[in-house]
Amino acid sequence: MDAEATIDAVRDQTETERDRLGSDKVLIAATDATLESEAVLTAAATRESGIADIFGRWAAETDSDVATQFEAAAEAAMERANRIDADAGDPDGFIDHQKTVTGTARRVGAGLVAAPLVADRFYLQVVSFFINEADERQADAFREIREEASALDHGVTALEHLSEAERETAAVAATDAIGAAYDDYAETLEAMGLDPKPIC
Repeated sequence: MDAEATIDAVRDQTETERDRLGSDKVLIAATDATLESEAVLTAAATRESGIADIFGRWAAETDSDVATQFEAAAEAAMERANRIDADAGDPDGFIDHQKTVTGTARRVGAGLVAAPLVADRFYLQVVSFFINEADERQADAFREIREEASALDHGVTALEHLSEAERETAAVAATDAIGAAYDDYAETLEAMGLDPKPIC
């Protein structure tokens, strides 16, 4: 299983979770039902700042070619956080999960594969929010942020530095991380009395 096949396998394993993480309820969970521009900006800044901190630490702790990919991803996330121009809040369950991940292969999966896949769904709703707010400037800004945050280039390169067995480990870790993001989302909504499952 090469790098691209590894990512495809993660996509297949997490299709349901990622679909639900891209629903319009994701911002309700992320903002504690405070659907206002400032709260949405804070949620976005929290994610990018959290990812930047974690990837930066992983880069310092990694003694392989993968360290370069963690470092580049950390710098990109911090640059996005600065562009969002909002104070970060308390980390969510996805960021908390990332803090527990150990081992280079698992970190590649949880960080450089899962994080972009989760970001793609989250920022889809951030863009939609600002479109509904008739704030085209912010909508355009978050279209760019979504494209950058969901890019899997660092993940592909990092996976190519791993053995096939390590890529399998990375795929499991990515699936677990996306599961953690979904569990946090679902538990947050359920605590509000909302059903995380889509209404058919």
